[in-house]
Amino acid sequence: MGAADYWDRLADEKTFTHPLNAGWLRAEVRPQDRILDFGCGYGRLVGELAALGYLNAVGVDRSAAMIGRGRRERPELDLRVVENTAPFADATFDLVLLFAVLTCIVDDGEQEAVIAETARLLRAGGLLYLSDMPLQPDARNRVRYDAGAAGLGAYGVFETGDGGVLRHHPPERFAALLAGFDILERQTIAVTTMNGNPAAALQVLARRP
Repeated sequence: MGAADYWDRLADEKTFTHPLNAGWLRAEVRPQDRILDFGCGYGRLVGELAALGYLNAVGVDRSAAMIGRGRRERPELDLRVVENTAPFADATFDLVLLFAVLTCIVDDGEQEAVIAETARLLRAGGLLYLSDMPLQPDARNRVRYDAGAAGLGAYGVFETGDGGVLRHHPPERFAALLAGFDILERQTIAVTTMNGNPAAALQVLARRP
């Protein structure tokens, strides 16, 4: 099963939980700024942005079923199905959100392509707000990482119980992916995963030079 098939199959069952830091947004983002939620799922964050007064936001995702759910639940939101790249000109956006996207991509090259596409879409001085999953220290995840290293090619890659393949990242992987950005803010927060397990997430606010 491909990644898109997984998300299409479970589009109505998943709840995404990584929170927006409204303080970061208020300090750096104007209400009229152009915002892209890249890998938006069912549009949760686009709706939260609207509630905060950020009305110039669009969400894109590869999963037609996720976008379909979002359009049913919030028809007023601008949610679009895309493939690997977003159909926007260079430097279109002031802020790009990348929430729990890298964890859904296990291949190094595909991750790097997403970051490159993010940089293309941002204007000079624009912001990337990343929220994603570092390696977790608990025994359950260490067992999954060991199995993934043996069978899936990289430590941190693992299979979920419902047919997905996800990835958690060591600090040096995040550092490599964000090497072309200037880091403004960084925090580690407690989250609940989409399958209901407690975890730690890393959030980074970075500026495109």
